[in-house]
Amino acid sequence: MRTEQRGAQNWENLRGAVPLCHLFLRERVRPGDRVVDATCGNGNDSLLLAELVGPTGRVWAFDSQEAAITATDAALREAGCRERVELVYDGHERLAEYVAAPVTAVIFNLGYLPGGDKRFVTRPDSTRAALVQAESLIGPGGVVLVVVYTGHPGGMEEWEIVRTWAEALVPWEFNVWQARQLNRSEAAPFLVVVEKVRT
Repeated sequence: MRTEQRGAQNWENLRGAVPLCHLFLRERVRPGDRVVDATCGNGNDSLLLAELVGPTGRVWAFDSQEAAITATDAALREAGCRERVELVYDGHERLAEYVAAPVTAVIFNLGYLPGGDKRFVTRPDSTRAALVQAESLIGPGGVVLVVVYTGHPGGMEEWEIVRTWAEALVPWEFNVWQARQLNRSEAAPFLVVVEKVRT
């Protein structure tokens, strides 16, 4: 029931990068898939992924803040899908130590934990390492989705890392898009979509 309700929300409200990211996830992720939430935060992305992969799928949800792991654990338990998710209390720069290829999707929601201490943010170096690993983990037709925030200290530097990585991906192997709301502030979050071409 809950998955059906979420699936019906595809076009109800695309205000912001996260709803657009979720639209892509609903289009691509199927029951039984293996997926990664590289920055689980308060658990919203992990919960959607757990619902999409169903009882036969698997989600790896990473965060280096204990508060994020705790919040995600609570959200998953409340929804009754905790057993589908491996919570990893570690940085996303270590993705490949926990997850083997191939996966269908890797999502990054960069910046700081909503409602948390804004001094703790994702960092350019660890994000670069995580993106490179995500690139190698996704299978043909898989996607890496990156929600980018530039409105906090260090946000522009992190965006430069994401942009440089994405622009260097070879076009016959990857389709790369940047999606931004034109009627919002330049500081508003936006989405980078990387699709591995099916061979």
